[in-house]
Amino acid sequence: MKAAIIECVMGVFGFGEANKLVDKVFFPKDPKETAKKLAKIEAGNVVDEIVTLVEKLQGKDYTIFVFESSEVARNACERLNIEVDVAKPSEAGKLLRRNLDKFAVKVGFLKHTSELRNWTHKVSMELTKMRVKGAIEKRDLVVVQAIQTIGDLDTTLNLFMGRIREWYGLHFPELDRLVEKHETYARLVTKLGGRENFTAENLEKEGLPRAKAEWIAKAAQASMGASLSNEDADQIQAMCKTVLALYNLRQSLESYVDSIMEEVAPNIRALAGPLIGARLIALASGLTNMAKMPASTIQVLGAEKALFRSIRTGTRPPKHGVIFQHNFIQRAKHWQRGKVARALAGNLAIAARADAFSNKYIGDRLKAGLERRVKEIQEKYKQPPLKKPSMRKPFRRTKRGRKR
Repeated sequence: MKAAIIECVMGVFGFGEANKLVDKVFFPKDPKETAKKLAKIEAGNVVDEIVTLVEKLQGKDYTIFVFESSEVARNACERLNIEVDVAKPSEAGKLLRRNLDKFAVKVGFLKHTSELRNWTHKVSMELTKMRVKGAIEKRDLVVVQAIQTIGDLDTTLNLFMGRIREWYGLHFPELDRLVEKHETYARLVTKLGGRENFTAENLEKEGLPRAKAEWIAKAAQASMGASLSNEDADQIQAMCKTVLALYNLRQSLESYVDSIMEEVAPNIRALAGPLIGARLIALASGLTNMAKMPASTIQVLGAEKALFRSIRTGTRPPKHGVIFQHNFIQRAKHWQRGKVARALAGNLAIAARADAFSNKYIGDRLKAGLERRVKEIQEKYKQPPLKKPSMRKPFRRTKRGRKR
């Protein structure tokens, strides 16, 4: 005989022939516990109440059990060694859901039908809380926040360093063009202070090459900058110390993003590196969204302005977005970059799907395949393509001298 197993906010119900209620097992009368049980069933698990009901029905000569979820049916078959079937939605399920208040009073779960709305509301609220909590706890959202913090730090550092270079430039303007790296500039100002301390010996102690140290020392001796009081120097050095602390924080965040990417998206990390991979996940608003994107969309992530300008004005579309920072594209000739970007985006699409849905590590295999493809492109397209003749009509002048 066949029995349909239907779950609801009250418990698990067993229906026999002609959709007649045969037996039931209630969930605990606690909305939180009930929500947990329903969430487990929704995930395809076989809860204790289903096991108890199946045992009761087996005692009444039922041998085939019909579930509305194929995942629950498969797990029940493996765990309980029973014959199962799937019907979604089943007739018994429709009957129960249409008359839930009547069944609640009939089986003694509630005294009055009006109490069902309150109970359903409480269970629904607990289910919603669990789902929201589960969505927030996704680790790829942590990656998004961390990489966006690094972007904010870069903006702040550029803003502060622009101000420091102008401020210290009143005293030693030649240093601005001699030291391009912001971090080195801030470190030299913090350690040496006034330009009179910018001697070749002091600069070599700070790690600068001898030739460059002598060059900066000569510029300091011949500088046309204004004098700097101790109070002015203290304020600039305090600002430089803050900037150096922000650089340390940025370094720490990079290490953090690397460790999180290894946990959340190891295949994307192996292929694109932790920072580019994290930026792609942030631009796609999550790993699952990125996994659902075609390779052509991943290729231009971060180049939305250029893409929409191309659609609006008919100009050439962009070949790449943030993946332009990848070494393979940076090292490629300009006529090879579009092909390399397509190959990289195709492999990134596969890597994202593996990270989001399978948790299998195939990063090394994908990277080896990408390296082979890049080598093929470099060998096959050594020379730039010939320029196509312009299709624009030449201007010709009218009798009055106007262009047509």
